[in-house]
Amino acid sequence: MALADWLRLEQTPGVGPETARKLLAAFGLPEQIFATSYFVLATVVSAKVAAALCQQPDARLVKQIDLTLDWCAQEGNQVLCLADTAYPSSLLEIPDPPILLYVKGRAELLTAPMLAVVGSRNATAQGIRNANQFAENLSHAGLTISSGLAAGVDAAAHEGALRGTASTVAVIGTGADIVYPARNRQLAHLIAERGCIVSEYPLGMPAVASNFPRRNRIISGLAKGVLVIEAAAQSGSLITARMAAEQGREVFAIPGSIHSPLARGCHQLIKQGAKLVESAQDILEELHVSVPVPVPAQNTLLPTEVFAESVLLTHLGYDPVHLDVLAMRSGIDAGSLNAQLLELELLGQVEALPGSVFRRLG
Repeated sequence: MALADWLRLEQTPGVGPETARKLLAAFGLPEQIFATSYFVLATVVSAKVAAALCQQPDARLVKQIDLTLDWCAQEGNQVLCLADTAYPSSLLEIPDPPILLYVKGRAELLTAPMLAVVGSRNATAQGIRNANQFAENLSHAGLTISSGLAAGVDAAAHEGALRGTASTVAVIGTGADIVYPARNRQLAHLIAERGCIVSEYPLGMPAVASNFPRRNRIISGLAKGVLVIEAAAQSGSLITARMAAEQGREVFAIPGSIHSPLARGCHQLIKQGAKLVESAQDILEELHVSVPVPVPAQNTLLPTEVFAESVLLTHLGYDPVHLDVLAMRSGIDAGSLNAQLLELELLGQVEALPGSVFRRLG
């Protein structure tokens, strides 16, 4: 099977994924397509596309093919085509599987049991924490975590999954040789070493806005289900959830405060039938994964400290509260209240927001 022919087919002008699949179904492998006459090709595709298929590759395409073959010669890099036995069978189940997958890292993870974790790029501290902890626990339980290497929830999910045993897969909207956003460069290198980066786009493809919603079908298509953590009412994460539902995958969502704009997307999904999630175990049970979730480390505070902080957390509730309101609720003097809030913030149980407002994280 000649990879060069697959690359030539993918990048022939006028041949998109749908046209390529139509040609493959009609004529077989790419070398057979290129050996077919113009008049026969024109019975399946337009005259313009048929003519393009009959022309020899131009200098630009030859250079791109050579670049890709050189890239594949580097350790850890490969390109999987639809006819490859290593191509993930889960993607063959979706309506529009990619013709080629550019893979960097552990390609075997693409066929592992997987859960997608997606959410807001501008997530709250609690959203980041949820993504990180859920991904780590689920990875320890045997589920590889797929996400999109975006800022916010995606990055936190990848980081958590890397601490687990089943690792992570990053599905990106650029060429596999480009890191976007640049702030995730170090994370991308870690994923390439211990997980897997995958793209359907040719090497050198820059960040184009329309590519990112399209790559979401791969994030969900690889997985058994999708967990949405913090999403606004108009969010790209909802596109992934919709695609997952259309692909027959499970959709999970973590609820939030009724006052939070980043909870509205999750609440919308739950109203539409997504499964409400409070713990990683909820997902494992729904997906019939029997490995127990690791038990978190015990709090090392003294009993009196635990009692004092639990009382303050009870007064704090789960919605943002102004310092003055919290003082009225708890009856604690200002000095002691600030000291306790600082201690809780250092423990990662409370987040300080602008304007002397505090929010519970645990």
